Amino acid sequence: MDACMFSILFFSMFFLTIKAFESNCPMVKCSHDGPAIRFPFRVPGRQPPNCGRPGFDLVCKENTTMIDFPTYGPLVVKSISYDIRKLALLDPKNCVHEVFLNLNPSGTPFQYYYLLKNFTYLNCSTRLSPSLNQVSCLSDSRNHVYTVESSFPIPFSCKQLKAISIPFSYSPYLAGNSFGLGFTWRLPGCEDCESRGGSCVFQSKQRLKTGCPSIAKDKGFSTVHLFSSGTGSMIVSILVFILVMTTMISIKVYFRQKLKVDEAGENENLL
Repeated sequence: MDACMFSILFFSMFFLTIKAFESNCPMVKCSHDGPAIRFPFRVPGRQPPNCGRPGFDLVCKENTTMIDFPTYGPLVVKSISYDIRKLALLDPKNCVHEVFLNLNPSGTPFQYYYLLKNFTYLNCSTRLSPSLNQVSCLSDSRNHVYTVESSFPIPFSCKQLKAISIPFSYSPYLAGNSFGLGFTWRLPGCEDCESRGGSCVFQSKQRLKTGCPSIAKDKGFSTVHLFSSGTGSMIVSILVFILVMTTMISIKVYFRQKLKVDEAGENENLL
């Protein structure tokens, strides 16, 4: 009975330890219906540095999840799909093509999620052919902005703003604040991690490499965290001590029961 109780105590402490380490990297939301924020993303001040990768910091602003791009500014995070590594964004200015024109993802961990094609932004002093749709949110009475194929001959009334690879050219039917505004990311060692029932985590205290250990889906915990931290070493020592004590007690109980059996056998022989 003593051995059984110690075994229960041992495994209870082990799973409680797991839960304690899970709480070190809690999943957070900026609002009830906001996207779940976990590795590689994190909210500074609400999650420790080891819970996210550099460049993946998010901000909670008035119950809205935001991400700040240095070359453009803040964008609203509509959703995060960890299984397909997709970050769906909204432009608070309601002008996706302003984002395409000014945001440079090369200095970030992200790339456009959708297929890209080369287009040229033109700023024209007069309207062009009615067959071309001007970017309404970038145009006014003096400036008429268009997106055209890179091979399109530049009219005399126009000057080139930028030639850039973007998911799609302007269309009044695709003029929302989110269409095409999707990004993806790549973390070495974490390919298809979520689909295999794991979660991408750091593999060491130095936070240099990421990996996908066999852990429960949608949990921010890994045995890597447990064994790679100083606190983890202390917990492991305690668990080993409990295991040794459990083994010793089990041996003691075994010999005690064996002694009782032997004594009972001797008494029977005497009778």
